[in-house]
Amino acid sequence: MTSSRGPWQVNDSREIYRNPWISLTEHAVRQPDGEPGVYGVVGFANLALAILPLFEDGRLILVGQHRFPLDRYSWEIPEGGGPIGTDPRDGAARELREETGYSARHWQEILRMDLSNSVTDEAAIGYIATGLTPGEAEPDGTEELVTRDIHFLDALDEVSSGKISDALTVAMLLRAYYMAREGALDRDLAVAMLDKGARRS
Repeated sequence: MTSSRGPWQVNDSREIYRNPWISLTEHAVRQPDGEPGVYGVVGFANLALAILPLFEDGRLILVGQHRFPLDRYSWEIPEGGGPIGTDPRDGAARELREETGYSARHWQEILRMDLSNSVTDEAAIGYIATGLTPGEAEPDGTEELVTRDIHFLDALDEVSSGKISDALTVAMLLRAYYMAREGALDRDLAVAMLDKGARRS
């Protein structure tokens, strides 16, 4: 049955692959220029969740882990997935606890993002988490994690230098920086985040 997606005509669709996390669907299409073509779309079973855990003194928590697809080590804010249709904030709280052991009293949504919209339908939500209380981390079997505290401005330097390249981490840090400068965050927290004297050399 023929359907349309904007200027694209979809003549046929078939699922090529599925596992508990992703699926791959191949669409036989007529392109916007009228020519026939094929469009593959990766579908995600989970919503991507990102958490920026901030301490009162402007430090944050980064998580280090080896990322299988790129075969490369990556420093990131806590991230994970929550089943679509469930409360994303509950999922974010679970991911923060599992990866760092911390729980948070206060949550503020600051970002909604399409992660790679030319080939996937993956969407993300990002939160700032404050009022942090330590606990015991509970990573799952796919994770071998290391955590470190770093001042917010030093984390931004690592974005600028390319040491941090994870898309959600970059977006969340830049969004939080903008909000801190524009008065959209708690004033005391924003001052601590932007305090150059608190940076580590």
